[in-house]
Amino acid sequence: MKIKEVINIIEEWAPLAYAEDFDNVGLLVGDAQQECSGVLVTLDTLEAVVEEAVQKKMNLIVSFHPIIYSGLKKLTPKTYVERTVIKAIKNDISIYSIHTTLDNHKQGVSNQLAKRLGLINNQILIPKKDNLKKLTTYVPEENATELLDKLYTAGAVAIGNYDHYSFNTGGQGSFRGNKDSKPNRGEILKDNKVKEVQLNLIFQKHLHQKVLQALFENHPSEEVAFEVNSLENTNQDIGMGTIGMLENPLDENSFLDLLKEKLGLSMLRHSDLLNKKISKVAVLGGSGSFGINEARQQKADAYVTADLKYHDFFRSEKQLLLIDVGHYESEQFTKNLIVDCLNEKLPNFAVDLSLTKSNPVNYK
Repeated sequence: MKIKEVINIIEEWAPLAYAEDFDNVGLLVGDAQQECSGVLVTLDTLEAVVEEAVQKKMNLIVSFHPIIYSGLKKLTPKTYVERTVIKAIKNDISIYSIHTTLDNHKQGVSNQLAKRLGLINNQILIPKKDNLKKLTTYVPEENATELLDKLYTAGAVAIGNYDHYSFNTGGQGSFRGNKDSKPNRGEILKDNKVKEVQLNLIFQKHLHQKVLQALFENHPSEEVAFEVNSLENTNQDIGMGTIGMLENPLDENSFLDLLKEKLGLSMLRHSDLLNKKISKVAVLGGSGSFGINEARQQKADAYVTADLKYHDFFRSEKQLLLIDVGHYESEQFTKNLIVDCLNEKLPNFAVDLSLTKSNPVNYK
């Protein structure tokens, strides 16, 4: 199996189209056409992780965080980033980063955190906009059902908990082919009229090429009339953070104790206690100060995230409890999620969880 085949499995699960613009995801180091000897999964790619891959004879590291975040202008042993990349290149080890593709995944980083806390009725906290597209095309009436089925198979028209959704209207199409045309109905150099159906379908943007390929391969006409438009609608299946409910409301101190127990924390930081029950909880793995307002607007009783600054804690506005559990701690279950996905797709292939400690923060 080539590294590219493993990458295809990852990207079908967590498409790169949903990574944030600022991010650096995908294959960062290595050759996708190289044979893959095994996959080592980690939160961070460090020199020690590369050495672990060498010892385990695995030549693909799938890392949550990208080791190369901004451009490298040189490769010397001066920084930990450059040393790690050099070591990977010397040992023919490829490095792939998944990062915000999983941050924006409905079952991704934040959902794993929510599951650890036992939240139910979970939804995405901040759904993404501009990630849906609409296809409109025209097809002879007798071919409409078959074409729709092919477009459904390609993944079009999946909205939330529903699929096979489309809106279709009948009408009359007209065309005239020139002397070089080869229509499968009608005559060239003459006005032809055909009973047609207008098909309207919505699909997620990462399926753009797949949907168009299905359209072109299965449409009966020599020239396919179609248009694709981007929609401003929010996508409830893609976005940052998770919000859900505790099965049994807790007082604030009991909720903080729950966090320590479930996340293995010796300490955490939080805003002022408000003397209220915690029932509705929002979580966002990693740096999540940008989600405070959304959590407050959705009337969360508590917001669990990481990397809050001093002034961020004032933004609770005495409406919700803000808790900073630590960056690594909020994302620690992500690597297990990646391993589980790869083991499911590649049950007889070497996929291993890195044992290297990559949390750079220590507590005393």
